Amino acid sequence: MEAGVGPPDAEGAPSATRPTRTTSARDLRTALKAGAPGDAGAPEGTGAVDDGPGHGGGSARGGAPRDGTRNVGSSTADAPTPAPDAFPTALREALGRRGLSLERVSERLRARGIAVSQATLSSWQRGRSQPERARSLRAVEVLEEILELPGGALRSLLGPRRPRGRVAPARGESAALQVLGKDSVVEKALGERFRHFNQATGSLLIHDVVTLGERGTLGNLTTTNVLRASRAGADRALFVLSFDDEQAEPLDIRVTSGRLGEATYLKGLKSLVLEIHFGRELAKLETTVVSYAVDVSPSREPATHYERWSRANLHEYLQQVFFHPDALPSGCRRYFRDQVGSPPRGQRRISMNDSHSTHVLVSRCKPGVHGVAWDFGTPE
Repeated sequence: MEAGVGPPDAEGAPSATRPTRTTSARDLRTALKAGAPGDAGAPEGTGAVDDGPGHGGGSARGGAPRDGTRNVGSSTADAPTPAPDAFPTALREALGRRGLSLERVSERLRARGIAVSQATLSSWQRGRSQPERARSLRAVEVLEEILELPGGALRSLLGPRRPRGRVAPARGESAALQVLGKDSVVEKALGERFRHFNQATGSLLIHDVVTLGERGTLGNLTTTNVLRASRAGADRALFVLSFDDEQAEPLDIRVTSGRLGEATYLKGLKSLVLEIHFGRELAKLETTVVSYAVDVSPSREPATHYERWSRANLHEYLQQVFFHPDALPSGCRRYFRDQVGSPPRGQRRISMNDSHSTHVLVSRCKPGVHGVAWDFGTPE
């Protein structure tokens, strides 16, 4: 099962999949249960999609993280790209094993004729910057010797060169396709509106709270989204949530910041499209906050992951998952996908606290799919 939030509801949905519009919470449940057949094709599952600066989205999935077996958006790269935090993590661990301070490492580099300041080394190990110029890459090779690592152990973990200067927010259909792939559930759910969804707004900050029930199934999804207008006149945004299990349908929707304009459940696609109005037109670069909660009917199988996709850079993304005391996981981990359906990478164990919850905080969240997965089996 997946549960998620998605792109704005542009005008002109295909008549074949256009279900009844609802404009009040009182009529919502009746309209949701009526549903609509939707387009044919394999559903993407429960998922959430929210626009970032330009556009973005997210998805919550309750099945096991898929390892590229979908025919939508599988990776075609010959070699996997290193995880965003692979280099800084390896550098920190190597420094810790050798017990060397940044000052001492800087001195040893200088003795080899390579000037790298403590501040630069600190930035590298925190992931705030990465070595890219020829001199810095040479420093990495010498670092491997100083830290007694195999040749290429650090350099092979460097990601692609980062863009310089101000980066314009991704917009339009192409940016979404890079993350979602062609013929995605989101594209099918929005129809012609997919080409223009959330053109006037972009997300800055997103906070998802996922709550699981006593059988481990998804019970509730609450989202707070800080949006900024990319042009004057923006007054609404759209979000798409998809579910893996057809039994996991939205039961109730509460909008606590903003006003619900439309709730459309496409039963054939197992996806919910929400249109939320801001209450007024925004000036260019003005911000607004949208908050909503969706209660979900129990699915057949326990949820095992939640993920959010973003087609543009977010300033920050926070995901919290709350487990029921009677259905606690044996372990939790975070991961990243370049595209919906591609193999997860950068997986790392994360802990659970006394409130039976875990969380992931991603700053300067790059385009792609950010997820949390958990296991209900025997602890490793």
